[in-house]
Amino acid sequence: MQARFITVEGIEGVGKSTQMAFIQTWLETRGVRVETTREPGGTPLAEQIRDVLLAPRSENMPENAELLMMFAARAVHIQNRILPALAQSRWVLCDRFTDATYAYQGAGRGMDMAGIQLLEQQVQGDLRPHLTLLLDAPVELGLARAGKRGPADRFEQETVQFFERVRQGYLRLAKAEPARIKVVRAEGSISQVQDEITRVLEQAWETWHQGEAL
Repeated sequence: MQARFITVEGIEGVGKSTQMAFIQTWLETRGVRVETTREPGGTPLAEQIRDVLLAPRSENMPENAELLMMFAARAVHIQNRILPALAQSRWVLCDRFTDATYAYQGAGRGMDMAGIQLLEQQVQGDLRPHLTLLLDAPVELGLARAGKRGPADRFEQETVQFFERVRQGYLRLAKAEPARIKVVRAEGSISQVQDEITRVLEQAWETWHQGEAL
């Protein structure tokens, strides 16, 4: 089967790391070679940009600088990690991608969506995820879970209102692209969330097999 690009999205504390490992195992048991990665980051250079973006600091980070750095890290990630993996028939499983930029910088910060779209086209060309799993949970629950992980990074220090805007931005993206973005309720137990993820993966797997059989 053709290599696929799968992303996992959601606000802080929805369990992306746990479910990324579950998805990787699910794919590997079906004979798929999986490359797991994350954004921002994914390569040594992109991880350095991530460090700048996430570290709390006294100097203000202008919103347009944040946006451009996100896409700078993404450009490095795509050219040096994602495209080479796909070219070698390895599936790419990524913790966040451009949907996060629309949700965080677009909906959360209130930045111009058309400007984000222009950067997306310039940096990515035709590259888009084949499937996105959006793990969704109430903001208060997600932030409470995230608060147990240790010191908050620059984004985790944002207000509840910011994350409410981000969550709603994600849900609008899912409504606009229901064929690609599948909403998974993430407020339940790990096993309940994995049951729902399994249903999404099984449906996508069958669809991809049927498409290649035509």
